Amino acid sequence: MSNEISLQDKLRIVQELVPGKQITIAHIIANPDDILYKKLGLDPAVDYARTAIGIVTMSPAETAIIAGDIAIKSSGVELGFVDRFSGTLIVTGTVSDVTASLNSLVDYCRDTLGFTVCPITKT
Repeated sequence: MSNEISLQDKLRIVQELVPGKQITIAHIIANPDDILYKKLGLDPAVDYARTAIGIVTMSPAETAIIAGDIAIKSSGVELGFVDRFSGTLIVTGTVSDVTASLNSLVDYCRDTLGFTVCPITKT
């Protein structure tokens, strides 16, 4: 009996995440239920009076900082959440303000930063 170990017995797979420059989700939730605000940890004093939530995910994750800046400068949205580690941005405002902010940040990322972007969806 041989003590040799074949290469097939030692097959090892290494997976890496190599993020591109992309926006993977850009979604508007119009007229969300109050429970959604609570579960997202949004400030009821600021956010419950709003009528829409905008959610964006992107990579590299630090781009969420730039996107948050563009979002609040391009319309009357409030910044609900920005995470430079996961690339998540949440804004709240009227449907038209959230739409304008997502359009502005998607356009900037595509046209200026050379990102691949997804379409903005809405429910």
